[in-house]
Amino acid sequence: MATEEERKKLSLLADDLASLENYIHELFSFSPLPICFVSPIGVVLEVNPSFEGLAKMKSYELIGESIEKVFNKEEIESLAKETLEKGSVKKKRMVFSPKEGGKVVVQAFTRAREDEKGEVVGYFLGVFDMTGIEEAQGELRSSQTALMNILEDTEEERQKAEEERNKTQEIIASLTDGLLVFDKENRLSLVNPQAESFLGIEKEKMVGKYISDLSRLPKTKKLFQLIGKKTISLFRQELKIGENFILEVSRAPLVVDKKKIGSLIVLHDVSREKIIEKLKTEFVSISAHQLRTPLSAIKWTLRMLLDEDLGKINQEQRQFIEKTYQSNERMISLINDLLNVTRIEEGRYLYKPALTNISPILEFVINSYKDEVAKRKIKIEFKKTSQKIPKVLLDVEKMKLAFQNIIDNAIKYTTPGDKVTVTLNYDKKKVVVSIKDTGVGIPKDQQKRVFTKFFRGANVMKMETSGSGLGLFIAKNIIDSHSGKVWFESEEGKGTTFYFSLPVKKK
Repeated sequence: MATEEERKKLSLLADDLASLENYIHELFSFSPLPICFVSPIGVVLEVNPSFEGLAKMKSYELIGESIEKVFNKEEIESLAKETLEKGSVKKKRMVFSPKEGGKVVVQAFTRAREDEKGEVVGYFLGVFDMTGIEEAQGELRSSQTALMNILEDTEEERQKAEEERNKTQEIIASLTDGLLVFDKENRLSLVNPQAESFLGIEKEKMVGKYISDLSRLPKTKKLFQLIGKKTISLFRQELKIGENFILEVSRAPLVVDKKKIGSLIVLHDVSREKIIEKLKTEFVSISAHQLRTPLSAIKWTLRMLLDEDLGKINQEQRQFIEKTYQSNERMISLINDLLNVTRIEEGRYLYKPALTNISPILEFVINSYKDEVAKRKIKIEFKKTSQKIPKVLLDVEKMKLAFQNIIDNAIKYTTPGDKVTVTLNYDKKKVVVSIKDTGVGIPKDQQKRVFTKFFRGANVMKMETSGSGLGLFIAKNIIDSHSGKVWFESEEGKGTTFYFSLPVKKK
């Protein structure tokens, strides 16, 4: 018989076993992992609440039923066989079928259960819901696929961009014009081979330098003195590099999305054009000088005939000689215009400035047209401000010619019965003269060419009026040489107003 002490030990052991069983049962019940106990023949003997939740069924709907109620027959038989043979299965992907339909991907794990004799009485089956993981993996795979597609597209676009960049570089390198590109900090970022050749520089030594640095280097000093340190635009300014080497320099800002990102300098070789232009100017000059002498001789001979210094002439003879005399005068005027143009182009159109009152000069030119105005039945009016106008520093003879060329056009292209108005004003810093006519006007599409050589409007060409197209070109150069400004306003069919201003300054 067991002693009292042994009975107490057995009682305590029984209590410990009971407590352990309760703990295991509670752990089984409260486990967040769906777990069930299955007999060797596949009958569900016990389930925990988590398993009920996954199956969407109550325990009484599951206990006593075949485990195949929620698993595929083939999959669960394979799992049970492996468990009974090996004692456990760590993880196996399976499909779980809840009551409400649908399929849930799970990962199953098992452990065989033995009785006191070591015989297998069933197995525990735990499942882990893989739905979220499967979805995440699917999304990850989709993301990976999308990322690969993006990377492929990016690589393709990169290759295209690189090809375009190479093409652009090839185009820039093969341009016959020189290019200098500066960033927004005015540092040189690109030089093409033609610019290197024009300026005699090496881009490796120049790229990265500021304009202020380049303006001090001997080979680029002239260029950047012309351009200056400011970021303003520059258009077609000539730069003489050598005796017969002239570049036309243009500078423009580089703008992207209305923001200035840098500036571009273009160097265009105009040496050949300048040589040709010089040859043409020399030819015109020589021809004009050669023609001037015989034309002058013809003029004075005709004058002697008209003055009857060589004998009496009848009326018919006088008419013919007068027409010849006028034609000769027009030829002399044209020759003088050509000579003036050649002097302007050669930089020899010098003037002798003196402080002069401009009003008498205007009156003299206007009065010289009295006969012409009366003959054409045109009125000419001179208006001047009541203010005292100070003297202006100018060359009287050259300025007379400029006034004459502008007023001559106003009279010539004004129809009979209309009026030409000359106005003189003063605004403290400059005198302003306007010559307004009510004539044919200048077509809008031709107004940009008004001050160029040999320009005559298409509408006045139809009027069969005489003219060389040099008058306004000469007038503009004379006014420009006096630091003045000339401009106009015109509307075809309604007339034209020419303005010019001259600065008031002391000698």
